[in-house]
Amino acid sequence: MTQQRITVIRGDGIGPDIIDATTKILDKVGCDFAYDYADAGLVALEEHGELLPQETLDLIAKNKVALKGPLTTPVGEGFRYVLWSWPSCIRRR
Repeated sequence: MTQQRITVIRGDGIGPDIIDATTKILDKVGCDFAYDYADAGLVALEEHGELLPQETLDLIAKNKVALKGPLTTPVGEGFRYVLWSWPSCIRRR
């Protein structure tokens, strides 16, 4: 049986701690997942110049499963709230 690949978005702030704990729990209970890490939120903005890079959307579409930690959205500057725009971006594909 092949491993289920999961797109993991660690998030910012406490997000990485939550995701690290979550993946440890999933591994301990015997889930045989392979994790593909992707960026979103402030990390993505710093690395890719956008809050939700196309590479992240492509990886989610490919794996069909995503595990996302909390994200920070910059205040002002015309940014839409990532948590609301994130699912709609995926649905539009």
